[in-house]
Amino acid sequence: MINVFQAPPQGIQTAPHDPRILAAGHQVALREVNFTEVRDKDSLMLAFLRGLALTENFGRNWDALYDVLTDPEARPERFAILLTDYSAFRARQRQLGPQLESVLLDAQAEATRQGRSLWLLAEEAGHDPRAW
Repeated sequence: MINVFQAPPQGIQTAPHDPRILAAGHQVALREVNFTEVRDKDSLMLAFLRGLALTENFGRNWDALYDVLTDPEARPERFAILLTDYSAFRARQRQLGPQLESVLLDAQAEATRQGRSLWLLAEEAGHDPRAW
């Protein structure tokens, strides 16, 4: 598999094996958002609050999430979000999934316009490392 951090971000990509090690080696700050317990929009926003280490002042809506992801003072220039259990979330949440994806991809595009990088890496919680 090609190292995703050697190329510009391209939508939601499959997470590489050992994404934390690769991110560190390419000087990319990486945070994990776990979708395993997400059941509704409130729990989705809570997952981002935890995963991105946001304060309780986080607005917990689509605009607030976009603002957090595109704020150059809140995020490093090279930033990645590891979306754990993302495909299962999309299967469970057929309405929330497309809304979230739209916000994530719009934030990624805005980061690119700002000269920054925002990688979105989908990883399954029960992945088998022997599959690589």
